Amino acid sequence: MGPPSSNDAPRWVDLALLPAVNLLAAFVVAGLVILVLGENPLAALGSLVYGSLGYAEAIGFTLYYATNFVFTGLAVAVAFHAGLFNIGGEGQAYLGGLGAGLVCLALGSWPPAIVLPLGVIAAAAFGAAWAFVPGYLQAKRGSHIVITTIMFNFIAAALMTYLLVNVFIKPGQQSPESREFEPATWMPFVHEVAGAFGVALAKSPLNLSVVLALLASVALWVFLWRTRWGYALRVVGFNETAAIYGGIAPARVVIAAMALSGALAGLVGVNEIMGVQHRLILNFTGGYGFVGIAVALMGRNHPVGIALAALLFGALYQGGTELSFDMPRLTKEVVVVIQGLVILFCGAFEGLFRPRLLALFARNAQAPAAAAAG
Repeated sequence: MGPPSSNDAPRWVDLALLPAVNLLAAFVVAGLVILVLGENPLAALGSLVYGSLGYAEAIGFTLYYATNFVFTGLAVAVAFHAGLFNIGGEGQAYLGGLGAGLVCLALGSWPPAIVLPLGVIAAAAFGAAWAFVPGYLQAKRGSHIVITTIMFNFIAAALMTYLLVNVFIKPGQQSPESREFEPATWMPFVHEVAGAFGVALAKSPLNLSVVLALLASVALWVFLWRTRWGYALRVVGFNETAAIYGGIAPARVVIAAMALSGALAGLVGVNEIMGVQHRLILNFTGGYGFVGIAVALMGRNHPVGIALAALLFGALYQGGTELSFDMPRLTKEVVVVIQGLVILFCGAFEGLFRPRLLALFARNAQAPAAAAAG
């Protein structure tokens, strides 16, 4: 008899229990770190929860961060389903922001009803184009997708630095950033939209990109599980030989999957550049592309799971900021360590508890059948 698989245990074990156990293990280790630093882990947890969900403004910030994680998590997931490991979300998000920024700089006098959709399209197109090249190299030249996407992250960073220092920098200033966009190009804030309908919400960076993230999640679910193109993509990821036997061209699917993945990552630029920064700046991606890997793994590469995992990481980002204020011993670096532990257990150590849990529930599932047979 071989090792237990996810087919031997109830589906909820793999989808819900295993991520919960991984998350609990991360918090236990983080609690030990906090204890060593001389703080109360339970008090720190309370501060983290309150800082992320305890009042209206904090909820807005949490959802703002979560929006970026939804985009990058979906980007990683669609590549995973095609059997690809896209770790170039940082570079693709960078180029997506560049595309959105170019539209905002060039078309600032246009009506918002025209320039906002064009900015979204440009962000997705620039992200897709940046991911297309590694996809093509993988499909046609055999280059490893991990290596090429890592390289393209550095190239994107260098390109943005050059453009902001030498091309788009606002005249008369030393800070490497463009001029501020015209207000017509700004993605509306949620509290402003709600106020127009007579609903008072606390001010926060949360903007209508959150609606775009929800629409992208639904669209990706429909694409992957309700269309023949999504079926072909998943077949290539599951068994390339079977895909070829079924008349599917793996090279074409790989290129298309990477382009779609890059487009989703590029939408981070809409949330950041059009929604919050309102100018082109350096390092606006903030590691969202890398965290998206853990979000996709924890969410089991499903849009619903990714949305829930994105909320968790959004709460960690926002709550961690509040935590460093409430407990001075827990500096920003310690908060980053806590966030890293969650990524470590939910990402790299994702399979640490899997064999034991699957074996446990597989035995429990087989016991009634054995008793009935006896």
